Parts: sequence; structure tokens; C-alpha cells
Amino acid sequence: MRTPLQRSPRTALVDESTGWMSPSVRSVFTVSFITVLVLVALQLAVRDHLHVVPWLTLPPLISSAFLAWRWVLAVGLASLGGTFAYLWIFHDFDVMGALMHPIEFLVVIAAVIVAAVVSVVRERDDDRLRRLTQLALVVQQAILRPIDNRLGPFDIAARYVSARSGAEIGGDLYEALDTEYGVRMIIGDVRGKGLDAVRLSSTVLGSFRHVAFERPDQRCMVTDLDQAVARNADEEDFVTAILLQERGGTLEIINCGHPSPMLVRDGVATYLEPDSIAPPLGLGPSARELTVRLQPGDRIFLYTDGLAEARQDGQFFPIRDRAWSLIGHGNVGDGLASLETALRRWVGGPLTDDIALMLLDYRPESD
Repeated sequence: MRTPLQRSPRTALVDESTGWMSPSVRSVFTVSFITVLVLVALQLAVRDHLHVVPWLTLPPLISSAFLAWRWVLAVGLASLGGTFAYLWIFHDFDVMGALMHPIEFLVVIAAVIVAAVVSVVRERDDDRLRRLTQLALVVQQAILRPIDNRLGPFDIAARYVSARSGAEIGGDLYEALDTEYGVRMIIGDVRGKGLDAVRLSSTVLGSFRHVAFERPDQRCMVTDLDQAVARNADEEDFVTAILLQERGGTLEIINCGHPSPMLVRDGVATYLEPDSIAPPLGLGPSARELTVRLQPGDRIFLYTDGLAEARQDGQFFPIRDRAWSLIGHGNVGDGLASLETALRRWVGGPLTDDIALMLLDYRPESD
């Protein structure tokens, strides 16, 4: 028995966005149709000159910015119908009298053709943008693989916040792995934007996923990562990063030019800052470890400089002051979602840089 063909999700999405069942299509088409009726009614109320015809070119032209070409043609037919209705009534219901004005009809027809062409071009651009966005999302997911919610003694949540609505892709990176040497994590930010930053981000993550299982010493991992960046980066490129390793309740942190992580404990947020921060990867960092003894319920918050540099009217987002209320309790995933919501409200507009976020909740009793 042959099963009926089913539309692909992409086809269903396009149909939903451009078909009559779409609220936006119905709204724009209804407004355009009502505009035609209002223009005809107003001109008939004045009945002095044939000024209505140029105005009837506006509904199809305006609708071309929002509707698919077939709906633009429908609006254009309504404009042509309105033109004929007005001329017919203006000439005391004389059809021949209405048809004695071919220029008016040609003006509306030309506007409809232009509007349909504009709509087709816009639809093609929108479709290209959708495909590029989907491709960028696939690339991003391939580079930033999902992190397990539970690794060793940690509940973990990670989140990537894109500053661009068109394509979620950038140079911020994170990873967490459970190895025989303990849970090892990295968060970093590649200098620069675009595909070069993505390529370097992929290099760092690929190297980390290899050396995290091979090197017993975290400082050797930094050396390996630095060499990988130096081999693949341009002269002015580098990667700020933080490497973390948990073993037996002790957290070892190496900071290579990255914003300091934050410890949230008993309602108080403090920055975990070493005596000196090493240079970024690619610039020959000399690894210096900061050791922190963890307590059950501690939360470690890691982020890239897109969050550290977010501002409103020159004021930076108060990460430390609001850390406990946003990420200090409850589920770690919900905490990052609350933080993003609060950040966007604070900025009040588009973000200026991508942001990678990681939140760790130390729960050794759950092992």
C-alpha cells in the first residue's frame, strides 16, 4: 500500500508563512483591500477630478514588501477593480465611459507588475537568507556540540547568545568533558569575526577534545592549544580562554587573557582572579593555575567578553550585583535563560557581540 506523500518541514514552513492561513498575510491583504475601498469612496465623495487612480497604485506597491507575489497580484486586481468601479460610477454607470481612460488602467497595471517583480525578488532573498541561517545553525551545532547536563559532580548548562538575527555563527566557544583526569572545561573567544573566527574556534575545540584525554597536566594542555592556535592563526589573531579542571573537590583554573570566572557561594558573588593572567592562546602564554576548594552548592559562572562589555547608556551590565538573583539558585538552565532575558532588557536593543555562557553547579552528593 502506497503511503501518501508528505510535505517536507521546509515546504510546510514556507506555506505557513506565505499562505492565507498566515495571520500576517491575512492582515496585510485585508488592509490593502480596505485601502482600495476607502480611496474609491473618498474620491466619489469629492467627485471633482480623477485623482484617485495614482493613489490606487500604492496598495500593490506597499504590499510587495510583505506579501508573496500571488497575493500582490490579488491586491493589484483589487486596485484595478477599484479603478474601474470609480470610473464607472463617475461616468454615471457607463461602461464605455469608464473604458475611455486606458492611461489610468495602464498606470495601475504597470504598478502591479512592478510590485509583483519586487515581491519575487524579495522572496528569493528571504529564501536565501533562510537557507544561510539554517546552514549557519548546522555549522554552529557541529562546532559547539551539546554538553551533557551532568558531568562528574557538576550540573552544567551552556548557552550561545548571538548578536546577529540572520545567522547564529561566531568565534565564541565552550566545551566540557569527563576524562580520567577529572572534568575538564574550556570557554574562549576568538579575536575577530566571520568565517576566519569560526575556523579558529573549530581548531581550538578540536585540539581541546584531543588533548583533554591525553595530557594529565592541564598546563601541558595550554601549551598544546597555544601551538595549535599559532599554527593556524594569522599574525594578529589570538584566542582568550579559560581552562578548568575539577579533581576531588578542587577546581584548578588557568586564565589566558579571558574575563575572570565568577564563584557564587552563599548569596555572594566573587571573581576568581589569579595573581596574574597569562596572555591569550597564540601569544605564548605561561600557564599559571589558581586552585579553589569547592563546597556543595557552589556555582561557577563562565562567560565571554560580549557579556562583560554589554552596556546601557555607557553603564556596564551589573553581572556581579545581579549574579545571585539570576543564576545563584534554581535550575542552571533556567538561570542562564533568566540572565539572557535580563541582559537584553538592560541593553534595550541589539547586542554588539556574541556571548558564550556556562554555569556549573557543584553537587558531589548527586554522583
